[in-house]
This record gives sequence, structure tokens and C-alpha cells, in this order.
Amino acid sequence: MLVTSYELLRDAQKNHYAVGAFNVENMEMAIAVLNAAEETKSPVIMQTTPGTIRYAGADMYFANIRAAAQRTSLPVVCHLDHGDSFAAAVHAFRVGYTSIMIDGSKLPFNENIALTKSVADVCHAGNVPVEAELGRVGGKEDDLDNRGTDNPYTDPKEAEEFVARTGCDSLAVGIGTAHGVYKGIPHLNFDVLRKIHELVSIPLVLHGTSGVPDEQVTEAMKLGICKVNYATDLRIAFTRGVKEYMKEKPEGFDPKKYGAYGMKEVKAYVAQKMQMLKG
Repeated sequence: MLVTSYELLRDAQKNHYAVGAFNVENMEMAIAVLNAAEETKSPVIMQTTPGTIRYAGADMYFANIRAAAQRTSLPVVCHLDHGDSFAAAVHAFRVGYTSIMIDGSKLPFNENIALTKSVADVCHAGNVPVEAELGRVGGKEDDLDNRGTDNPYTDPKEAEEFVARTGCDSLAVGIGTAHGVYKGIPHLNFDVLRKIHELVSIPLVLHGTSGVPDEQVTEAMKLGICKVNYATDLRIAFTRGVKEYMKEKPEGFDPKKYGAYGMKEVKAYVAQKMQMLKG
């Protein structure tokens, strides 16, 4: 069933687990994520970035996720990941997305507050929750490029003020993760996260989690992380499956055949993460 992320994340916060948020790039990935949720009996957030939406349209991705949600009694959220403008956020809201992220993290502090509040005011009128970001998650993924960020960490006192002034429902924080493929093993700054958790009462979100060791994710969950995003690893898994099929059958041409291989890899990856996120 299609739901908003509000009750989902509040329940995760209350019961000390996290909800997996998985970027879906096509119908096959949406089906694979749904199958993993069914297998593990897990709530799930399926999300798309503005770059993905530009590829095929928000209505197309919403239709895929809504269809997936109608196939299950489990809670499914359709989330806009890293909404990059007021217009993009409101467009996804009008299409039917049940959770919206507005990412003003590249803006000066007060401008980020103004943008986030403007999106929250619109979405809250339709009972749709809003995720915001303060601090920077580094790296590059899709059209998002935060390479060269000087300070990747969220300031805890600024986070407290930001939440109070914007009315956002969840907050993505910078604690040392990065989008894309890591060149080494990431090390999250739990001291920063602990201070944010002490000052901020709303659910916290971890971005750039592909490649982060599971034990670091579970530690972050103890310090207020209620939503964990995975994107790059799903792309890698799907592509690995397609390559495997084409290696076995280089003359193959049926998208359903190699798509099934990609789905199998994505499902296995997502199911493992869902089990881990149960805490």
C-alpha cells in the first residue's frame, strides 16, 4: 500500500530500526525492491532523483512505484530524493509522490532555511512530509556533485535551529558519507551524529550509504538514523546481472531475459540490507 514516510519514520525512531530507501531507475528495479520487501516483510521507500526523473518523467516513475505498492499490504513510500529546486519538489508533490526531499545544502544557511520552509509549507498542506539536508554528503552521483566540499559535517547547533525554523519532518546529515563509489573504507563521524541526535528530535537520514560497512550503519541507527539511502550499489548490482547474462549468451537480445538477471542481483542486495536495517 502506498503511504507517506511520516508514520514510517516515526515508528522506526520509536522502535530503534531504520527504513531502507532504494533508488529505482527502471521497472525491473522497482519489482526487485518490492520482491525483497515481500521476502523480508519490510516497509520500503522507493525513490528517484531529479536526474532520473528527467530521463523518463516523474509520472512514469510514480506509476511504477504505485503499481508496486498496490501489489502488497506492506507500506511503500514514493520519495523524491535530492529535489534540487522548489519547482522540482512541487512537481513531484503534484504528481503524487508521498514524500519529498528538498536539498538546499549547497546554499547559505538562511537561504537553505527559506527554500526548505517554502517546500514544507506547500507539502504539509497536502499532508506530505518533507526531508531536508544540512551539511554536505560528498561525492558525485547522477546529477548531484558535491566533490570538493570543504566541511562535510553538519553543525549540531545549526541543525537544531534549522529544524525549528523550517518545520521539516526528517533531516539528512553529513557525517562523512559520500555519493558514488568509495575509493577506500568510509569512516562515519559518530561524535557529530551523537551531538545532532541530542539536539534534534526528528528522524535523521543517512545518505551515500552504498559501500558503508553494515556495522557502521547499525551503529548510526543507535544514534538516531531512521532512514538509510542506497543508490550506487543497486546500479552496480543490476548492471552486474546484465553483464553476466550477456557473457553467458552474447547473442541475446531480449530485454526480459537480461532484465531478469539484473532483478535477481538487485533483489539479493536489497533483501540483505533490509534484514540488517531491522536492527
